[in-house]
Amino acid sequence: MKSSQSCAPSEHAEQVTFVIEFEREYPGIKIFAIPNGGFRDHNTAKKLKLEGVKPGVPDLYIPAWHCWIEMKRTKGGALSKDQKEWRDYLQSIGDEWILAKGWEDGMFQLSNKNRV
Repeated sequence: MKSSQSCAPSEHAEQVTFVIEFEREYPGIKIFAIPNGGFRDHNTAKKLKLEGVKPGVPDLYIPAWHCWIEMKRTKGGALSKDQKEWRDYLQSIGDEWILAKGWEDGMFQLSNKNRV
């Protein structure tokens, strides 16, 4: 028997759909991913760390809106200590930070903000 979490789309699938829908809904507004996650061999991980990769940095950034988005699955997935520290820091400097529980939740949260 499958758990309800295993039936939910993966975080990867949610983020892919979110980016597709974002670019369709907000043409001309740039969004990009911060590739902090995933498994890497030791040498690659060491190189990326030296280049400035930091654990807990949110998954997506929208520069025009100073908006960071942390994607999670619709079910399951909790913020790590590092993710909470980044959330608190980014909010303390005036940036927007969104926890999106799936692509639809992320789009809903963005649509409820006044955008110029």
